[in-house]
Amino acid sequence: MGEDHPQSVLFCCDHNAVRSPMAEGMMKKFYGTDIYIQSAGVKNDLDIDGFTISVCAEMGVELSRHRTRSFEEMQEWGDDLSGFDLIVALSPASQRQALELTRLYHLKVEYWPILDPTGLGEGREEKLNSYRMARDQIKDRILARFGEPTAV
Repeated sequence: MGEDHPQSVLFCCDHNAVRSPMAEGMMKKFYGTDIYIQSAGVKNDLDIDGFTISVCAEMGVELSRHRTRSFEEMQEWGDDLSGFDLIVALSPASQRQALELTRLYHLKVEYWPILDPTGLGEGREEKLNSYRMARDQIKDRILARFGEPTAV
């Protein structure tokens, strides 16, 4: 794997409906159980996005059963942030929230500026292309950060 080898990674974005589930799904596909992976959002007010499911299915990542959750719900369910080695924020709001929630822990927070595809494109094909761009940005960042897949 890449620069340092975290044993657990939390991906986060605004709603845990587009970018962070993509990242979680790809990490699990690429690295299997080598790393404990979860995702969360600043808020949990949306279901998993249908375009997200479609563009990830194109690369063999199944997300239709993903259930969105917020940082707050994650902690209520027993996934304490202090248990993660690395938090990767995929949006400015999630970066702010992660830094705020981890200010008492010695925890690394990385910010990856990933395109938010939700408002882009007119028709179905244009929208899918926007989601593919975000997916590919995430994939490139994952491979650059964690190295060649070990479980594919």
